[in-house]
Amino acid sequence: MAHVALLIVLFPLLGFALVLFNGSELSERGAGIVATTAVFGSFVATLVTFYLYLHHETAVTIHLFNWISAGTLQVPAGLYVDPLALTMCLFVTGISTLIHLYSMGYMAGDRDVCKFFLYLNLFVFSMLVLVLSDNLLQTFVGWEGVGACSYWLVSYYFDRDSAASAGKKAFLYNRVGDIGLLAAMFLLFNHLHTLTYTTIFSLASTLSPTTATLIVLALLLAATGKSAQIPLFNWLPDAMEGPTPVSALIHAATMVTAGVFLLVRMSPVLALSANGRATIAVIGGLTAFVAATIATAQKDIKKVLAFSTVSQIGYMVLAVGVGAYGAALFLMIAHAFFKALLFLGSGSVIHSLHGEQDMRRMGGLAKYLPLTFPTFLIGWLTISGVPPLAGFWAKGAVLTSLYALNKALYALGLLTAILTAYYMTRLFVLTFRGNERFRESFHGEPHESPWVMTVPLVILAALSVLGGLLDLPWLHQHTLETFLSPSFATTAVVAQSSGLQISLAVADVIAAVIGLLAAFSLWRDRHENPRLEKSFFEQVWHWDDAYDATIGRPLTSLAAFSGTVIEERVIDAAVMGSASRMRRSSEGLSKLQSGFVRHYALAMVLGVAVIVVYLVAKVGS
Repeated sequence: MAHVALLIVLFPLLGFALVLFNGSELSERGAGIVATTAVFGSFVATLVTFYLYLHHETAVTIHLFNWISAGTLQVPAGLYVDPLALTMCLFVTGISTLIHLYSMGYMAGDRDVCKFFLYLNLFVFSMLVLVLSDNLLQTFVGWEGVGACSYWLVSYYFDRDSAASAGKKAFLYNRVGDIGLLAAMFLLFNHLHTLTYTTIFSLASTLSPTTATLIVLALLLAATGKSAQIPLFNWLPDAMEGPTPVSALIHAATMVTAGVFLLVRMSPVLALSANGRATIAVIGGLTAFVAATIATAQKDIKKVLAFSTVSQIGYMVLAVGVGAYGAALFLMIAHAFFKALLFLGSGSVIHSLHGEQDMRRMGGLAKYLPLTFPTFLIGWLTISGVPPLAGFWAKGAVLTSLYALNKALYALGLLTAILTAYYMTRLFVLTFRGNERFRESFHGEPHESPWVMTVPLVILAALSVLGGLLDLPWLHQHTLETFLSPSFATTAVVAQSSGLQISLAVADVIAAVIGLLAAFSLWRDRHENPRLEKSFFEQVWHWDDAYDATIGRPLTSLAAFSGTVIEERVIDAAVMGSASRMRRSSEGLSKLQSGFVRHYALAMVLGVAVIVVYLVAKVGS
């Protein structure tokens, strides 16, 4: 197993190296084939590793080499292959392969295609390092790797001010989150003297409740940055400035799932702090609701999907907070299917309209996109929670756990489900139904995308339909929950009667129907409505404005004050004042250096005379 598991990480790294060192010789298509084949190889290696694991059903630590040895800090480089890591690798490599294939069509003709695929391979490599590492420090390397790659890819069109600014915003917000992960590592090493997962898990019970809570809150801060949760969620919608395949990769397969993965991986520590878990649940619930309200008023098709991701990740964080780790992972996998489908479908729409992203300038596209339309329809119904699609089962698992453990959060989750069905139906109607508004600014006929873009859509649509089969206990004995359970310290036990489960499922369906019908009735005959698209929601609850007013402008004013007052009047004045005093002193001393020999001779005679007088006076005394 060790050699095959290592190939999971090495294949994307090999693809990165091949494109890097042969980029000038590779054609646009050649770079895409190399990068896609590398990630597909990683997916195959993951399948083989998964098969081998099923025959042993024992987590395996693979030692690679001795990495850091500094006093008591001993950190070897290694891989940790367990159900959680394998599950993450399966959908990361599988979805990434489809996104790479899609990118070959979407990015055709771009001037920097080789660089694009270079970054994509490095992105996947970094994510795999993150999820397969056997210690927190190595995880941090992958954590920073996906952060750096997101910066490069979000600001890929760096000649646009908006893209360059969005890349910097993503980078800085994630660096704030990094403070949390670093703090958690410092606390763990200070108390347990290790950063290796297996040792942390075995010693976690020795942590005091206060220390455990501090570690959990630090991990939550890290997760809010990487997985775009309150208060650090603002960067993700702006990340839409990157190419659409990048959006799909970030939202479905890699970066934003990293924070949830970290929390689940550290479940033995989370189990020690009830207050910490409660805080996680509240942050997740509020984020899910707030992001859903914002999505109801966005006009850019990709921004609706971006805030949808923030909301869906909020559901996952909410599930982690109540200890429903299996439900969180089930939703993460289903979300990877339908969110990749929706983003790639939106990319197909944008591609057909030569870059148009404003839904007010779309409409009536169903007949022009015979493959994109039905696959997008499946994605829309899946995220809306319509049975029997994957979203219904996955989101239902989260809501069922919430009902048993926290009724208030369940109510908030159900309200968010209604909003989800509403804003996604609004997006679907404005894009594919109604009048052909694109003719006002678009000349020509919209066209379906090439096969390299539509084949991934068909596969993702099939996965969105069948994904619910992963965790349905009446279909097979070994569900996703039972497979993953060895990776969790404790799992919330939800014992409910079959009647209650049916009632909760009916409530989920009613929530979806309410959202669907409300959106259809309000949007089927219009493409904008100020009464429904509240400025407060469109402006992201003025969250960016609040940060600008409380952080940005004060720091800008402080910088200006430091530049004009501290720098010029204090620092420069002190330096120039010292220079002026030295100049005056040197000018005074320069008079002693006249250059005339007689002056120097006179000075010598006077000096000798003073010395003689001093000596005579001293002898006489």
